[in-house]
Amino acid sequence: MKVLIVCVSVSHGNTRKVAEAMGAALGARVVEPEEVTAAEIGEYDLVGFGSGIFSMAFHPRLREFIKALPEGPRGRAFVFATSGFPVLMGPMTRLLGRRGFKVVDTFSVRALDTFAPLKLVGGINKGRPDAGDLNAARAFAATLS
Repeated sequence: MKVLIVCVSVSHGNTRKVAEAMGAALGARVVEPEEVTAAEIGEYDLVGFGSGIFSMAFHPRLREFIKALPEGPRGRAFVFATSGFPVLMGPMTRLLGRRGFKVVDTFSVRALDTFAPLKLVGGINKGRPDAGDLNAARAFAATLS
């Protein structure tokens, strides 16, 4: 099975750590949206899409990348996120569905969050994602193959 993971990780590198853990479990290539084309996406059996959560939404670079994909039938996809608080996956799964993907599962993990007022106290979820979180990401990925 050929797997690609597209992620945006900008603040603390947390999403990239989770993507790399999943990628290791799946033998997947991990890229930023600018490193892959719409044509290449079609070459994969499974595509993961993930980012940190910013103002309760997936990163704009990831959303815009997906919106720019041509509509049409595609393969399977999964969604993942890192966030200081619980994540709503529905908007991203619906966006992918509109682009022809069949979203087979979602995964989220708590991570260091230093957004706005949280920065004053050094953030929340310090030290996360930790080894247990990364093991959970690998275990999740193993269920997708």
